[in-house]
Amino acid sequence: MKQFFLRFFTWWQDQTFGTMLFTARKGQRVGEDQLGNVYYRADVPPLGERRWVIYNGEADASAIPPGWHGWMHKKTDVPPTEDDYVAKEWELPHKPNRTGMPGAYRPDGSILTPTKRPAATGDYEAWSPGD
Repeated sequence: MKQFFLRFFTWWQDQTFGTMLFTARKGQRVGEDQLGNVYYRADVPPLGERRWVIYNGEADASAIPPGWHGWMHKKTDVPPTEDDYVAKEWELPHKPNRTGMPGAYRPDGSILTPTKRPAATGDYEAWSPGD
């Protein structure tokens, strides 16, 4: 029963009930990435082509690899599976977005870290209202 309500009312854990029905009726499977995300498309007159992803696990848009990102945002009409896409050397592998989590980046001087902000190095001059 819990799974029914989760599928019906939430989108961040898995596809919703509406997405599941639309995918079953209209969705054409395009491919799958190395993270297990599955990509679909459908022609929806008069709106045109619609593209979507069913995430493997929690819905995190940063988990879409660069090649699929270009296809999802209609920068290219050819999905990476049909184009023999190879990631560029400067494209980094996926790292989850840690914002708001214990592993988030916190620079020295942040109120959330015990460290102090480093002293100014002389290249900074403080402004005062009388200047």
